[in-house]
Amino acid sequence: MSNLKVALYARVSTTDKGQDPEVQLRALRAEAGRRGWQVAREHVDHGVSGATPNRPALDALMESARAGNYDIVLVWAYDRFARSTKQLIDSLDTFRQLDVQFVSLQEQFDTTSPAGELMYTVIAGMAQFERRMIQARVRAGVARAKAAGKHCGRPRKDVDVSEARRLLDGGLSQRQVAKKLNLSRALLQRRLAEGRAGGSKGSSLGGQP
Repeated sequence: MSNLKVALYARVSTTDKGQDPEVQLRALRAEAGRRGWQVAREHVDHGVSGATPNRPALDALMESARAGNYDIVLVWAYDRFARSTKQLIDSLDTFRQLDVQFVSLQEQFDTTSPAGELMYTVIAGMAQFERRMIQARVRAGVARAKAAGKHCGRPRKDVDVSEARRLLDGGLSQRQVAKKLNLSRALLQRRLAEGRAGGSKGSSLGGQP
């Protein structure tokens, strides 16, 4: 591939004392020149930790890639570009959707080649497997908690059913009662039904909207 527009990305963190992003950029420029790629822009995050969620230069790179300004993104190493495997995979997925290739020098990861495409498939598969394992552990934990009688999910909202019935008997509609008690109408109906099923003294639902 030649005459393609490439974005270079370099990052030096706050802990890289004495380091200069130019060291990374020189290698990236050389690689782009060797392969006949046109450097469209150099994005550099200087003194920014990899753990920082928002990095100005990286954010600008992703925005420009979405705008269709690049054919390839060239980085020094995974850890200079992404703070986690998840971020790396998410970025690679974004690039794939945008038809933007990704190359990392240190890992010799190159989606412009068949081997790089295969490596991407393997990494994405492992990440998906990890997500499914985490989901399975969460579901198992919820099931154990429920079996032990613990409530899972959002906290159960207290509803003064007696007050709701009093207002309904007074002629208000369910919608009006729900609004007065700061509830959704569906929640009000559910609590009233639970009260009846539990053997509570029933009152006329009255005032249907």
